[in-house]
Amino acid sequence: MLETALTTIEQRHLEKTDPAELALWALRGLAVLDPRLVAEERGGVLRLVTPERVVGQESLAKGAPNAIASLFEAGWTASPALRRAGAERMLHSAFDELFNHLDPYSRYVSAEEAAQARERRVGQSGLGLRLAAGRRDAVLIAFVDPIGPAAQAGLVEGDILLAIDGVPVDAKDLNLAASLLEGPTGSEALLSVQRGRSRRQVVLSRRPIPPESLKVDHVDGLLWMRISTFSSETGAEVANALRAAFYAGNPPPGGTVPSGVVLDLRGNRGGVLSQAASVADAFLPGGVIIRTDGRHPGARRVWRADGIDLSVGARLVVLVDGRSASSAEIVATALADARRAVVVGSATLGKGLIQVLQPLPNGADLLVSWSQVISATGWPLQGLGVIPSVCTSLGEARLTETLAALNQGRNPMAPVIARLRQARVPVPASEVAALRNACPPAEGREADRTAALALLSQPQAYEAALYR
Repeated sequence: MLETALTTIEQRHLEKTDPAELALWALRGLAVLDPRLVAEERGGVLRLVTPERVVGQESLAKGAPNAIASLFEAGWTASPALRRAGAERMLHSAFDELFNHLDPYSRYVSAEEAAQARERRVGQSGLGLRLAAGRRDAVLIAFVDPIGPAAQAGLVEGDILLAIDGVPVDAKDLNLAASLLEGPTGSEALLSVQRGRSRRQVVLSRRPIPPESLKVDHVDGLLWMRISTFSSETGAEVANALRAAFYAGNPPPGGTVPSGVVLDLRGNRGGVLSQAASVADAFLPGGVIIRTDGRHPGARRVWRADGIDLSVGARLVVLVDGRSASSAEIVATALADARRAVVVGSATLGKGLIQVLQPLPNGADLLVSWSQVISATGWPLQGLGVIPSVCTSLGEARLTETLAALNQGRNPMAPVIARLRQARVPVPASEVAALRNACPPAEGREADRTAALALLSQPQAYEAALYR
């Protein structure tokens, strides 16, 4: 396990690091659990010592992973504190210390945590429906996932569920009904359902259901789209919502096409990178979305739009805040850099490092930062984040002044945006601080929506607020 982990770090991490240093840092993590243990390296030999004696020593000539494995075993034998902590905490502590020397986002994920993370990314295996209590103890289908097995079988909200695999169900024991719906991926469930006076049976096959990530509202002629996370189907959800709203430029007779779109990414901590590219692609007429760069050949990639703007050029405002991170920042960056959207809110988190996931033999995962995100025009996302053209975190008075200036064709944030787009790796810490202080990170607020409405109703202000 340690060999797989250290080889992954040595070959794929953004920064080239001496294997001996990696081994020493990992061993020093044991001191967090037992302060009496001291790790040191002398003349190519790793040593683990206490004030009283040498616990173990191994030559790095036999390979750092082998040396560490041997010294972990020696430490376990010699230290009651390590044995009380357990093997899993030893691994966590070792990798925590190692990654403290590399970057903020690489990490070791235990087998239990890895399983939970996979479930969040892909969704639980299920039938794509939720239940609720109805009248006379009836079990109602209260929600049907539009892309789940239940929807594909023609079930709709309001159908009454009578039995599951021949077991009658009623609202007195919804927990039983819910448990009967669960099962392993690929297994089948026989549902007896009633709609009106008609009864029928359907066979559904359980499969992973991605968590819902998109909420869509139509308000005052605008399309409001809120993405809470980037799961495995977010790109398809956004594309489908845009097709439904704009009909690819061909609305039905009497249909109303939205006059603008608000894409709300506030509080979105990220998710699947490819889905961020897909969401940006849905709004772009072509060109580079972003590129990623790293030491490993697989880390270097250019993401391009396919040339079809599903929103047919409708004015677009992207809302961000200090919690918007990673994939959310990629979308905002791509749309702002292409002058396809105006970004409103505050500086985002600034997580521009991409992690590769390496499964480990013990069921755990290792997440290693192997590439960094670079915008289409060349500035790095890491540390800087996305700086909005219209800043709402400086207070109501400043926002009022900004909107007034935009109505006159001037953008007070233009000098800051120009400096941001000229930034190149490595960006001095002083420049990062200066740019982010121009619109300090803050949580989303009602002023964000107010600014979005103002921009979408005033074409001159919108045009003036686009990145230049």
